[in-house]
Amino acid sequence: MSADEFEFETSDAGTDTGSTGAKSRQTVLETEDLAVSYGKVQALRGIDVTIREGEIVSLIGPNGAGKTTFANTISGFLEYEGSARYRDREVARVGQKGLVEQGMIHCTEERDLFGYMDVEDNLELGGYLQDDAIIEERKEFVYDLFPRLDERREQNARSMSGGEQQMLAIGRALMGDPDLLILDEPTIGLAPVILKDIAQALDPIQERGVTILLTEQNVTFALKHADRMYLLENGEAVREGTPEELKGDDYIRESYLGG
Repeated sequence: MSADEFEFETSDAGTDTGSTGAKSRQTVLETEDLAVSYGKVQALRGIDVTIREGEIVSLIGPNGAGKTTFANTISGFLEYEGSARYRDREVARVGQKGLVEQGMIHCTEERDLFGYMDVEDNLELGGYLQDDAIIEERKEFVYDLFPRLDERREQNARSMSGGEQQMLAIGRALMGDPDLLILDEPTIGLAPVILKDIAQALDPIQERGVTILLTEQNVTFALKHADRMYLLENGEAVREGTPEELKGDDYIRESYLGG
């Protein structure tokens, strides 16, 4: 996919990432020498990633590179070697429930919606740990963010289009009051008009103080919205830097941006 296929406005993300102020932000997530295996197959090896408060950090790379494995690992779903620390606590010790309670919310590639429930019920389930007043406030934020969901409050999730389901999955994740929001392949298979809606949602989410980890095959999309990026290939991080730095990398241009 070429860079010219996206003509909508880009995010302001990344404008101060290299500044001393940005580098001094508190670390939300950090992995060191992270390794994950599925039996005899090593899916991740030697992954060092740092995510700071308020950033959008993107893991890019082809299908099978290890992006989803990384997201599942830091969410507590997979065993690992090395270190993965969320708010300076080892993920394996905190556990899945503890991570959610502390604000790590994972919007999975599969979306995991309750298909026979309507939009409103799906959203309310996403906020089950919150007080009623907070649930109502967050629902209105989600409906402002995605007006299509507002129009479909009583529609069953399974009868919605793929793009609408993706909006609902992101909206439900936001109902959990995330500190770190993991968006795993949110644009895969979506039409350009839906990509624009999701792109335009990132800034308001970030402005609420939410840190975002974005895994993406769509390198062009990630370049427009990330503060920093890591390129994963065959389970290893082979490049890292700001979007401007990676756009100037010959390998990135030739392999992912059509030259």
